[in-house]
Amino acid sequence: MENQANSKSFIINNGVILGVLGVLTSVINYAFGTHLDPHWSTSLASSVFFIGLIVLGISQFKKANGGFLSWGQGVKIGVGIAILAALISVIYNYIFVTFVEPDFMAKVMEVQNQKLIDQGMSQEQIEAANSITEKFKSPLVSSSIGIIGSAFFGFIVSAIAAAIMKKSEEETY
Repeated sequence: MENQANSKSFIINNGVILGVLGVLTSVINYAFGTHLDPHWSTSLASSVFFIGLIVLGISQFKKANGGFLSWGQGVKIGVGIAILAALISVIYNYIFVTFVEPDFMAKVMEVQNQKLIDQGMSQEQIEAANSITEKFKSPLVSSSIGIIGSAFFGFIVSAIAAAIMKKSEEETY
C-alpha cells in the first residue's frame, strides 16, 4: 500500500466538529438555564454525536485509503478524534468556570445535594458524597478525567467500528 491516506486530516476535521458540537451543546444548555441539571436528551445527543463522528471519521479514512483499513488505523483515528474533542471541551469548560460562571461548581453541588436529600439520604451520607466530589473539583483533575474518559470511550467505539470496517489488501485476493 504505497499510497496510503494520511489520518491526521480525518482526526482534525472530525475532532474539531465533535468538540465544537460539545461546546454548542453546553452553550445552549447555559442559554436555556439547564446547565446545572441538563435533561437526559442532552446526554443522548452528545453520545450520538460522539459515536457518529468517530464512525464517520474512520469511514472517511477507509474510503480515502482505497477501501482499506486496519484495526489499528481505525482505533488511532477514533481515539484521536475523541481526544481532540475532549481538549476543545476542556478549554471551553476552563473558560466557562473561570470567567463566565466562577461559582458553577458550587451551584452544581447545591443541585446534587438537593437530589440526594430528595432520595432520602442522611446528612452524613451527603457529607461523605461531598467530600469525595470535592477531590475532583480542581480544573486539573476534572480536565484529566474528561480527557482520559473521552479517550477510553473513544477507544471502545473505535475498536468496535474498526473491527467491523477493517479490510486488508490480502482479503481482496
